[in-house]
Amino acid sequence: MHTWRLLVLPILFLLFMWSWGHTSKEPIKIGAILSITGPASFIGEPEKNTILMLAEQVNKGGGINGRPLEVIIEDSKSEETQAVISAKKLIEKDKVVAIIGPSTTGESMAIIPIVTQAKIPMISLAAGTSITEPVSERYWIFKTAQYDRSAVEAIYKYMQKRGIKKVGILTITTGFGDQGRKALLELAPKFGITIVADERYKPKDSDMTVQLLKAKNAGAEAIINWSVGPEQIIVTKNWHALKMGIPLFQSHGWGSKRNLQLAGPAAEGVIAPLGRIVVWDKLPDKHPQKKILKEFEESYLARYKSEPGTFGGHAYDAFMMVVEALKKVGPDPAKIRDYIENNIKNWPGISGIFNMSPKDHCGLDASSFEMVIVKKGDWEILP
Repeated sequence: MHTWRLLVLPILFLLFMWSWGHTSKEPIKIGAILSITGPASFIGEPEKNTILMLAEQVNKGGGINGRPLEVIIEDSKSEETQAVISAKKLIEKDKVVAIIGPSTTGESMAIIPIVTQAKIPMISLAAGTSITEPVSERYWIFKTAQYDRSAVEAIYKYMQKRGIKKVGILTITTGFGDQGRKALLELAPKFGITIVADERYKPKDSDMTVQLLKAKNAGAEAIINWSVGPEQIIVTKNWHALKMGIPLFQSHGWGSKRNLQLAGPAAEGVIAPLGRIVVWDKLPDKHPQKKILKEFEESYLARYKSEPGTFGGHAYDAFMMVVEALKKVGPDPAKIRDYIENNIKNWPGISGIFNMSPKDHCGLDASSFEMVIVKKGDWEILP
């Protein structure tokens, strides 16, 4: 019996040590739901690239407190139904401790009930105000794209300074367009602006000439188009072809060099409120975001031979918030949620200086934008 114990105890000890070591090195899993294919792929592609690049950097640096980080990326195909399927898989099968995304407002709204019931923190990469408001109903939900109302405020402040008082708006009939239209209509009186035309169009519409002409004939002194993706290009080309003689403003979804490439000469003179990632090299050296913007842009360029644009920046901010929370409080979903809400203060990110709080799960305002105009195929900051 004594000999048996001498043989078995060391084996049990070794098994215990192996089990402990094995468990302690289990990867921490976070999920991402991105529009990698489908109509919003121009958004999801830089988001995916950014997350893969950052995850690799984290793991090369030792992971999260010695544990590797595993990011499970799901392609929503730019569809709300697929986003819901992906969210359920990440939560029920993969057991992730946080979810980054989805890429668009409609998809984000679709999975809010799922992550809320599961009590998993989600950081959306979309802009719609209703994603995080009312905060009392969005306890588990955050986002890193600036509020659409903040983008509207930035546009209206610019218009106010330049004496533009009559505006025609074109908005797409999607969640993003609905939220933008609501903000455009509600905030106009505050800035002394009258909406003289309120035109709408559907996803995949191929010509918005009629809507633009109605706005011009109604006396508009400027046009604001609220969409993201191919429709922005169509409106831009229509505006240019019509030689309307009044400025065209785009939503903050305009911030991708791909838009300038696709629109070509038609984009010249288009104005939009954009995150500083697209003009980081034109910022003063003392700007609190410049260092992080420069490092991100240069790392992304070196790896992917293209610019991350606004959308890659949204993914950067969400990913780094989750990583910081994991390092500070560990892989407990409730603690991750609490950390983001209470500790992301004066936090320089790509999209702006974040100040999360129990009353604000975005943490950005109109000051996170620069008003940018397209000149000679590039971005230029407006005074």
